[in-house]
Parts: sequence; structure tokens; C-alpha cells
Amino acid sequence: MTVLVVGSVNADVTVRAPRLPAPGETVLGDDARVSPGGKGANQAVAAALAGASVAFCGAAGPDSFRAVALSGLTRAGVNLEHLHELNAPTGLALVTVAADGENAITVASGANARLTPLHLPASLDGFTHLLLQNELPLDVNREAARRAYAAGLTVLYNAAPAREVDPALLAHTHHLIVNEHELAALGGKGEDLEKRAWTLLACGPQAVTVTLGARGSLTVTAHAAYRLPAHPVIPVDTTGAGDTFCGVLAAELAQGQPLPAALHAAGIAAALACTRPGAQDAMPSRTEIAAAR
Repeated sequence: MTVLVVGSVNADVTVRAPRLPAPGETVLGDDARVSPGGKGANQAVAAALAGASVAFCGAAGPDSFRAVALSGLTRAGVNLEHLHELNAPTGLALVTVAADGENAITVASGANARLTPLHLPASLDGFTHLLLQNELPLDVNREAARRAYAAGLTVLYNAAPAREVDPALLAHTHHLIVNEHELAALGGKGEDLEKRAWTLLACGPQAVTVTLGARGSLTVTAHAAYRLPAHPVIPVDTTGAGDTFCGVLAAELAQGQPLPAALHAAGIAAALACTRPGAQDAMPSRTEIAAAR
């Protein structure tokens, strides 16, 4: 059972600082750290570390950031047959991490923004699950979801960063994953969180998961609702937590786990990722996730 991740790959330049700067403010931080990132690559690494067979489709440039951007994917054993080298800079993310673990991120998309539907795999044979995010052009996601849905793959869509709802994309999504801010951007508004998530089921998804940080997660389907508390940890850096959740959820589902068990494992993995600095470097292995259950 193989997960295909179509998404972004970046090099992350991270600086730890006492606090996130306010508009117009300069804050002095520690030494900069360059590491692999990008929501697509992060989720692919998380899924591979959780035991899934994973292939990645995306784009990088021929510049000096390429090697570091791809290093985590290579170490995790992700299949890069569908990675494209384009005549554009490799994606770059500028990350500031505050002392309390919160972060602020600015992304220069580079080659990620030049990916087109023509770069998608010609065949989806052998893939069982597709995982998407919002750091690629919309037409790429829309076409990937349409083709995967038609081919019988399970389509998981992490609508992050937040953008307005795309009905065609949601219509070909089986499992939508958002945080509260992204839920509001998709039109899930109101005081009751569960009702807000339920409204999105009418757009096509069979399940909607809302990640709630230290409050765990909520998942609704047509027949059930699952509220899972957060696994208790002392956070150091929350940068890759959401990507870890998505990647591990896809991995668990691809390996045949029922939805409640997959959500439980994803929540544990996301919490463990907060206990170490970085994104991909902080992601837990399948053994670590099992030990924390």
C-alpha cells in the first residue's frame, strides 16, 4: 500500500528568538539553522518514518538549497522518481521560533509554484492513497485529486496554508484535514466546532478532521464524531506538528488501521514532534509512536 504525496519541498532557514517580532520590530535571535522542509516533503517524511511506502511528486531547482531540501526525503527512503528539477529557485521558508515554541513562517515558493498538472505521474498504478496540501498551484491539486479519485485512491487533503474553498477539489476529497483557522477559511463558521466541521461534509469529504493543538483533535463523519485529547508533552518547537499529524494519519490508513486508531497514532506523533527542534528532524519513528501509545 503506497502513499503518493504531491506537494512542496523547501529548505527551511530557522532562527530561535525570545519572541515573535511584532510588525516593524527587529528581534535578535540565535544562530540560523538550515534544514529540509516544505509541507509536502514534511508529510512524506512523516508517513515514511511511520512505516508506509511513500512516493513524492514535486519540484526543486538546481541551486545550492536543493541538496538540503531533499536530504530528509532521501534519509527517510521516500521514492523520488516523480521529483522534477525546474529552472527556478528551490523553495525557501524563513521560520522564526519563539521561546514558548510558537512560530511564524514566510515561504518563497520558487520551483513549487512552477509545477503544473503535466508534472503529475502518468500512471497511479500501485498507489492507494494521495496526500495533498496548499503549497502548490491550485490546478495541480485539483487535477491530482480528480485523477486519484477516479482511479479509486483515497484522497487526503490538508487545506493548509488557508485559502478559499475550491468546490472541485473538495468534491474529490475523502478526508479533509484543517486547523481552526483553515476551517474558518473554508466556510466552517459558527460557535459550535462540531457543527462547523459537519457543514463541510456536504461539500464532498467523507471525514473532516480539525486539529486543535494542545486541545487534541476533532473528526466528524456521516455516522460518528471522534474527540481525541492531545498527548501530553512539554513543547519545544511546534513547527512540524501539523505536517506530522497528516503524514502519520495517511500512513496509518494506508497500512489498514481503522480511523480511530489512525487518528490516535497521528495525535501522538504530532505531540512527539513538538518535543524536538525542527520539522523533519523532529518527526518520530514508528517505534517511538508505538512506545508512546
